[in-house]
Amino acid sequence: MADHDHYSADYLKEILGTVNTIALLGASPKPDRPSFGVMQFLLSEGYKVYPVNPGQAGKEILGQTVYATMADIPEEIDMVDVFRAPEYLGEVVSEALALPRRPKVIWGQLSVRDDEAVKPAEAAGIRVVMDRCPAIEIPRLGL
Repeated sequence: MADHDHYSADYLKEILGTVNTIALLGASPKPDRPSFGVMQFLLSEGYKVYPVNPGQAGKEILGQTVYATMADIPEEIDMVDVFRAPEYLGEVVSEALALPRRPKVIWGQLSVRDDEAVKPAEAAGIRVVMDRCPAIEIPRLGL
């Protein structure tokens, strides 16, 4: 289990350096929303990003088809990037654990943290990062 108060640079580098596909939960088509900017950044860094937002399913955000749920994504997901309120983290973990091929990482964005909710994911071997933003960490770590 990770220490969710402090993540080592090596831990974050290993995650961000091995992830290729990302499900971005709470993706927004609005350019002023943080999820839009982070998705744009991740795409520019070469990650394959699948936006997930039930209200936008079937539409496109930044040229990527939006899916209603993680289960609808047609490819194995390496990381789930969560732009949802912390109280939904348990639901996200349950959905991730129900996938036929589980993600390697669940990443809670800034202010998205619930230590109890992620315990089942960690027990299943899924790495967890919370209250961090990959668009901040990638440049900070020099990736």
